[in-house]
Parts: sequence; structure tokens; C-alpha cells
Amino acid sequence: MTVTTKRAFNFNAGPSALPLEVLQKAQAELVDFKGTGMSVMELSHRSAEFEGVHNEAIANLRELYDIPENYEVLFLQGGASLQFSMIPMNFLKEGQKASYIQTGAWSEKAFAEAKLFRTPVEAASSKSNNYKNIPALSEIQIDEEAAYLHLTSNNTIFGTQWKTFPTTGDLPLIADMSSDILSKKIDVSNFAMIYAGAQKNLGPSGVTVVIIRKEFLEKANSNIPTMLKYATHSKNNSLYNTPPTFGIYMLGEVLKWVKAEGGLEAIEQRNEEKAKYIYDVIDNSNGFYYGHATEDSRSLMNITFRVADEELEKKFLAEAKTAGFVGLNGHRSVGGCRASTYNAVPLETCKALADFMVKFQQDNQ
Repeated sequence: MTVTTKRAFNFNAGPSALPLEVLQKAQAELVDFKGTGMSVMELSHRSAEFEGVHNEAIANLRELYDIPENYEVLFLQGGASLQFSMIPMNFLKEGQKASYIQTGAWSEKAFAEAKLFRTPVEAASSKSNNYKNIPALSEIQIDEEAAYLHLTSNNTIFGTQWKTFPTTGDLPLIADMSSDILSKKIDVSNFAMIYAGAQKNLGPSGVTVVIIRKEFLEKANSNIPTMLKYATHSKNNSLYNTPPTFGIYMLGEVLKWVKAEGGLEAIEQRNEEKAKYIYDVIDNSNGFYYGHATEDSRSLMNITFRVADEELEKKFLAEAKTAGFVGLNGHRSVGGCRASTYNAVPLETCKALADFMVKFQQDNQ
């Protein structure tokens, strides 16, 4: 007997939607992984079986992003939030500063953590515009004593995304790509370091991916706690201590799914199509809906918008919830509405939201 499970229209900002095929495969392998008589969650992280899962995930990420050989791929814990501290601890030496571009709440948090260790300097900011846009490249002013330039590639709360990254020459560029990693093709070699929490495009929460240039890694400070050194994890293939084994297994399965879907070119094209369904409704609503981000900075991952009337907005969110749409409330700090259209959110789900928005406007004008 075939059992059909009703799936929600999941627009959660993170943890977010996972590919149904990945969930079904994990379900099938949950009790007995490849004839071991054990779940992946029960395997020793030192076993050959788990080592195969671990190394295959690294290899597939390298393939999808065309990561050069002079970069390490690490699977860490603590989320992107721990990276806010680890980066200055590892890469800021006495007398050095760091340049940070402020584009939203998460870049603010990274900046605040850097203040605990050395002197971060604001290189550019769109805060005065309530983070409606990404600063122009011409606005970026990097401190002469900067050890690196840090940015957040996509801003989940305000719905903005970098379209073109700054060229920094010999200055290391570090990017928090937690909410748009693997959503489009990028040139990894332009960055000294990329990091991302897995819970939006890569898998379940609990795993943090770090892609780091070996030359940059070698310059890190050594007088910091062992678990907070990137070198510790690099030397041990991210197996210094017990890693989040099930999370890495799921991440690996998501990477296989991306490959099966046609790779990053196909994923990027689909993401553009998904976002267009919703942005077109906003743009053609004559102000009934209006977006937060300026058009040139709009995110393909997090579509933030308001309904012109506050009471209608409450009604919109209530009716959307009743209709099976999940996660459309904006972040508690800004309110409004937000549709997070990460890689695993199906095209049909985005079209369903667009159709719902059109009908809601027709019924409430």
C-alpha cells in the first residue's frame, strides 16, 4: 500500500525545507545503513563506513563548487555564530584591525564579536537605509591595517543579497554564506574563507561548513583553545572529536541531490524562476504588496514584503497559515512577511504562494 504524506508549503527561514527525495532515502536507511545493522547515528565516527560518508560529502562539495586544491573543506559545529568569534581569534594579531561590511543583523553580530578581541572597522554600511540595499562597491573603504574584509552574502531578515562581490587583491575576503551557499555558481578562489550553517541550503542544523585557503589558514594564531583553532580540524579531517554524524550524512545526501538536479547552473536557474513568481506578484500589485529590499539588491533566497494595510497583513498571514503555508511571518525584529525560497523549496510551492497572493488581493481590495 502506498502512503502519501501531505507536505506543507514550507517557507521557513531555517531550519528550512529539505528535498523530499533526501528525506525518503534517510527514512529508508535510518535503521540499517548499507547492511551494517546500524543507523548512521549509531556508527562510530572512526569506522570505515562513516569515513566513506564523510569523505564523499567533502568530495561532492569540492566538485559542485570547483574548490581548488589549495583549500580545505571543514565540517564544524557551533553554527555560523561561533565563526563570528573564531575568525577574529584565529586571524587578528596584536595591532591589527579588521574591516566589516554591515548589511544586516548577522553582519552586526559578527562585528560585535570581533570587538571582543581586536578593533573591527566599518568598511561600508546600509544601516541608515534600514538595510534595504547592499552598499555599492564604490562605497567600500577598507582600513589600511585590516587583516581581512568580512561580509554577509545574503541577509535573511532584510531580504538583500550581494550580486557582485568586491575584489580585494591580496587582502583576504571572508564571507558568511549561510543563507545562499550552493544557490548559484561562485568563484571560490576570490575568497580566503567561506563559511555557512547547513540549515538553509545544505542540510539539517548542527553542521557548519568552512571552506578556507590553506595559505590563509597557516597564518592563524596558535595561542587559542584547541577546539577553536581551524588548524585542529584541518589536521584531523574534521574528526578531532565526535562530529555531528547524522547531519554530515544528510548534508552529503543533499549534495548528491544537487548533482542529480543538474548541478549549480540548474539550481540557480530554478531559484531565479521561483523568486520571479513572487516578485512579479509584488511588483504588479499596485502597492497592495511592497518589498523591503531595493530591486538591485533583492535576494533570491529570502523575499521580504509587506501588505499595505496592517490589519490586512494580519489577515493575510492568518489565511496563508490556514491554506498550508508555513513560515511566512517576517523575522520578529522587523515584522512583515518573508518567503524563504531555498534550494529545496519546490517551484510548485512558490507558484502556489504567488497564486494565493493574487487571489488574496482580488478578495480584499
